[in-house]
Amino acid sequence: MATYSARPNEVPRKWCLIDADGVVLGRLATIVATRLRGKHKPQYTPHIDCGDHVVIINAEKVRMTGRKAVQKVYFKHTGHPGGIKEHVAGQIIGGRFPQRVIEKAVERMMPKESPLARTQLGHLRVYAGTKHPHEAQSPELLDVAKLNPKNRRGGKKT
Repeated sequence: MATYSARPNEVPRKWCLIDADGVVLGRLATIVATRLRGKHKPQYTPHIDCGDHVVIINAEKVRMTGRKAVQKVYFKHTGHPGGIKEHVAGQIIGGRFPQRVIEKAVERMMPKESPLARTQLGHLRVYAGTKHPHEAQSPELLDVAKLNPKNRRGGKKT
């Protein structure tokens, strides 16, 4: 029997909706990265985009365990000498763009620096509130909190 290799036009794509209210950030990110890569499908092929489209709502209500809200630091550099900037995770979630914490967590769980990973990350849509413009795609609800009791546990709500 020959080894099966999926072709891009044969891959069925779905839309799934995830509510991040009270879900632990790292556990959410692993599930989303698996869905984006398509590793949950039997026809998974590493070099083909087999993943689904993922819509995450309530990004501002995601939880972090322990003291990560005050100790986890994100760095960025402006490109100028001495231009390193740092932001604490709790500031980002409480700030103007709380969805960036989820986007960064998922991005760091994808394959590094490849065109395939950039394409798969393009299928991720994260919204801070409960409204999203993807009702026409009729996404199916994936209840991450019920998959494992540990997905709901966590420290203080940030």
